[in-house]
Amino acid sequence: MLTERHLEIFVALAEEEHFGAAAQRVGITQPPLSQGLRRLEALLGVRLFDRTRGVVLTDEGALLLPHARRALAALGELREIGAREHADGRRLRLGLAPEVPAGLAAAVAAAPVRAGEQNRISVLTAPTATLLSDVAAGRLDLAVIRHPAVLHGLAAGRVVLFPSWVLSPAAPHGRAPAGGLPVAVRPREEAPAAHDLFVDTLASRGRRVETVVVSDERAGLALVAAGQAVLVTADATLTADGVERRPATDPALPLRLRVVWDPRRPEAADTADTAQLLVDTLERQAAT
Repeated sequence: MLTERHLEIFVALAEEEHFGAAAQRVGITQPPLSQGLRRLEALLGVRLFDRTRGVVLTDEGALLLPHARRALAALGELREIGAREHADGRRLRLGLAPEVPAGLAAAVAAAPVRAGEQNRISVLTAPTATLLSDVAAGRLDLAVIRHPAVLHGLAAGRVVLFPSWVLSPAAPHGRAPAGGLPVAVRPREEAPAAHDLFVDTLASRGRRVETVVVSDERAGLALVAAGQAVLVTADATLTADGVERRPATDPALPLRLRVVWDPRRPEAADTADTAQLLVDTLERQAAT
């Protein structure tokens, strides 16, 4: 396995051009330094130095040197970032589904900071399927996803329901979904179970449901304004000229959200406490 130590040995030898000086520089004796160089050359399958003329880089070694320097510099920067984050407190990595309205997203992200649980937070917006994968892989600590979803061993808080509105073209073009306009939806693969529940609920009243896939709600709103689709949204501020808004009550189409985290990780107990704070924030926002 290529290690940082291999690169340190190589760069030290290339710059010092002397085995003893290079060994002193990296803090080891000459025999393990020579052994490390041999392992590196075996891993790469090339000779990096011409020993018949002292310690001189071969063409292959000269090619590797700038890449090795950049790799060591990048590793050093990563350590510095990690040290700063450790000194400032652990960063909370939060994921949010794109269907979460902007105001609600801001309230959720601010809650741990205002409660004094965190002083650093990063936020990622991604589809529910991606968020679930990132939480399971440890790339995120918490995520607010659409419900229902297959959790694959992740823990989850209570499901919180948010009212939604149907946006449709204003008269004379305005028609309900049953009148023939397709419903603008995000790609099914982003949240398969939630997508199917949404479409099944629309069809439960005997309506024929047609959909048109859009990349986000802004694209959906543009289609509505153009008289080409209707859009169901939980964003109370989303509107445009030529667009009518009515509560989505026939049938009810609430946005279902829940907080997920991985209970198998070492910091799971602390994460569960933060998750509960986020659930409480969602419920307060849903009640307003």
